[in-house]
Amino acid sequence: MPAAEVAARVRESLQSVKAADLKDAQLFEVLRLAQQLTDTMQMFFGSLDTSIHAEFHAIAEYIARTRDEIAQLRPNDIKEQRIPVAGAELEAVVQDTEKATESIMAEAEALMSLEPTDMESYKGEVDMAMCRIIEACAFQDLSGQRVSKVVGSLRHIEERVARFASTMGVLDAEATETEKAEEERRQKLHLNGPAMGGPETDQTSVDDLMALDQDSIDALFD
Repeated sequence: MPAAEVAARVRESLQSVKAADLKDAQLFEVLRLAQQLTDTMQMFFGSLDTSIHAEFHAIAEYIARTRDEIAQLRPNDIKEQRIPVAGAELEAVVQDTEKATESIMAEAEALMSLEPTDMESYKGEVDMAMCRIIEACAFQDLSGQRVSKVVGSLRHIEERVARFASTMGVLDAEATETEKAEEERRQKLHLNGPAMGGPETDQTSVDDLMALDQDSIDALFD
């Protein structure tokens, strides 16, 4: 029976039940209405396509799997623990680096301003300054440990996100116009930072560039 006809029969049965005066109805009338509604509902459920039931079952399984994968991703742990801790570690690295740099530069400037008269005394001052510079350089060991913790957190997040994307079959969305424009700007202005593994230009090329006269430099921008 077509779905539209089944739906019409169901509505008719419901309207019959609503229109019936069940306050003083005889038992047989109540049973007749119940039987009518039961038969109609049985016809309705019997008319459902089994493939639809299978599709709904597949959708339910997909939703359950998505929920489990999100739980395995542990987004609250990433949001509340790993990212804030990584940010605090990087901030500490910046502060330690800045402090050490200021100390080293101050010691270097102090040495450059010395006017030695007594070589023995001058040597003693230089030795003490070198010791303080070496002490200031000790920040790199602690900074290395902090950066290692940050890298570990990033790898943890990367692994969980990659697993989620692989399991759920997630595909990357196309970049927005703003993102495309920013990437084009970065490429044009060379804002990608230093190359991995060191500079791509050797020292000889740099020396040749520095040896150019003004006319040759102007010609580079023509």
